[in-house]
Amino acid sequence: MCGIWFSLGFPPDRAHLDRVAHRGPDAAGWQVFQSNAGPVALGHRRLSIIDLSDAASQPMEYADGRYWITYNGEIYNYLELRDELTGAGHRFRTQSDTEILLAAYAQWGEAALDRLVGMFAFVLWDTKDHVAFAARDRFGIKPLYVFAAPGGVAFASEIKQYAGLASFVARLNIGRAYDFLSAGIMDHTGETLFEGVRQLQGGECVRLDLQRWHPGEALPLRRWYGILEPGTLNIGEREAARRFRELLSQSVRLHLRSDVPVGTCLSGGLDSSSIVCLMAHELDEAQTGARVHTISACYDVKSVDERPFMEAVVGRAGTVPHWCHPRAEDAFAAAERITWHQDEPYGSTSIFAQWCVFNEARQAGLKVMLDGQGADEQLAGYHGSFSYYFASLMRQRRFISLLRAMAERHRWHGVSFAEQARAYLPPLLPRGLACWLRRERQTTSGTSWLDGEALRPHLGRNAFDTARERIGRPAIAGVGDLCLVLTQSSNLAMLLHWEDRNSMAHGIEARVPFLDHRLVEFSIGLGDRHKIVGGDTKRVLRRAMHDILPARVRDRRDKLGFTTPEQAWFRGPLRQLVRAGIEQTLTRYPGLLNRRGVEEHVDAMLNGRKPVDFSLWRIISLGIWGQVFGVTL
Repeated sequence: MCGIWFSLGFPPDRAHLDRVAHRGPDAAGWQVFQSNAGPVALGHRRLSIIDLSDAASQPMEYADGRYWITYNGEIYNYLELRDELTGAGHRFRTQSDTEILLAAYAQWGEAALDRLVGMFAFVLWDTKDHVAFAARDRFGIKPLYVFAAPGGVAFASEIKQYAGLASFVARLNIGRAYDFLSAGIMDHTGETLFEGVRQLQGGECVRLDLQRWHPGEALPLRRWYGILEPGTLNIGEREAARRFRELLSQSVRLHLRSDVPVGTCLSGGLDSSSIVCLMAHELDEAQTGARVHTISACYDVKSVDERPFMEAVVGRAGTVPHWCHPRAEDAFAAAERITWHQDEPYGSTSIFAQWCVFNEARQAGLKVMLDGQGADEQLAGYHGSFSYYFASLMRQRRFISLLRAMAERHRWHGVSFAEQARAYLPPLLPRGLACWLRRERQTTSGTSWLDGEALRPHLGRNAFDTARERIGRPAIAGVGDLCLVLTQSSNLAMLLHWEDRNSMAHGIEARVPFLDHRLVEFSIGLGDRHKIVGGDTKRVLRRAMHDILPARVRDRRDKLGFTTPEQAWFRGPLRQLVRAGIEQTLTRYPGLLNRRGVEEHVDAMLNGRKPVDFSLWRIISLGIWGQVFGVTL
């Protein structure tokens, strides 16, 4: 995995590349060309994963120097593409996937994107036609930012690379800040929290033909990978499980292609445990004698510690386990450093825990890590999905199924009937009854803390609706619609952002087998009955992995996510640091938030009148970010 830089029109300056030396500690390259729109600079910091030789360094040229590329990612089917391209007359001097990507573009042009299986962000420069072509993978696994000004345009792996660039000013994007503070959502639009800096989103590309386009004009962005359609497959449960297992196994097999050691994150949930067990199965089939190295985070607080589930997987798969123990005091001590790497505020201390996992992986000598990101989104793994499932049952008048599902949620998840009714039924009931059901929630969950002068114009806007509308989807009618929006717009991109920055900060490439596009397309195409059944989530995954996962993991119904004991930390050892962090944000951005409302909100949570939620850390994180990058209103 690597760091890239491409600029057109701006004075070439390697400082913009070297600011992300952590993304590519193994090698660096720099090339400058001239064009009728000014100088063109391509820079690359390399993390060597495939073909470790110097011949595979970048920027790399192809076709006698016509094409040059700076590329971050992995094309997992590069061996298959190499055979096809060799048959078409291409000859190769390296064993790298980079050269395959160049040859694919030379052979098929922009249509080459459809043939790629993998994660990628790249900018390619055609020295003959003076065309720059930039593209990002289907789901935005690898980052690609763009900053455009009258004097030029620059593409980068991280926002911090734009510091010092002419016309760049670190100013807060108020609209996106509201989305982050109110809903914890970011990366759901092309905008960032830095005003004027945008990103190519998953499945987008841009072609800058200097005979037709000039700096200062609008960027001709287009979507090269379409929006999927949910519920298009009508197959039985057994066939769905068989095909899901086949696709996931194939993906894991491809994701193990590497010339350096590969390990995996293990949280003890269904997703990471499935990856671990399939990795072990693939290594056994290959008869290499190698064992899977797993990295896990553990806590003293029993309610969030998943070590019993992790140990069950370690025992079943015969892994080499590595354990880390994130400490409360380090969550604040590391916050500025993590923020610098993240580029933007982050939503909870779970990102700190993930930071600790990748630090442990580096200590273990691992350079590639597989992770389970993406499964919850495409398979309705979040418990919030139940509201859409229950609504569907109500619309279909399947009242017995609804009562059975509520009973299973009560039995398996400890959610009372009354709580379920208040959470899920109001939208479907007459207004008076709905208000009665909501009365308790209304008295305990206000939003007055957001009612600052700067944010006031945005109050009431729903960030999730913004994400949904961006991809042209109507109001969500069921679980399948929800999975689509979570995967292609609202949630997944944010999680991938955090994982990319945390892994790259430690010189590690993170890979996500659940996001092989063929598996995603299959999962989104499945009907709701393969996702939630009664109180059971991710039904097809449980069925697909029935003979490989330990029963203790396969049959668990709780959903912790990758979390920390934040409530215990904030009310205990971090209490004063929480208050100081809140005050820092209020002082740095006066008028952004309602000070009195924030203080009441914080007191209610720290003193036990309300549960601690992620909003506290979001407020704190915004202030830390503003300080680290000097961001102004």
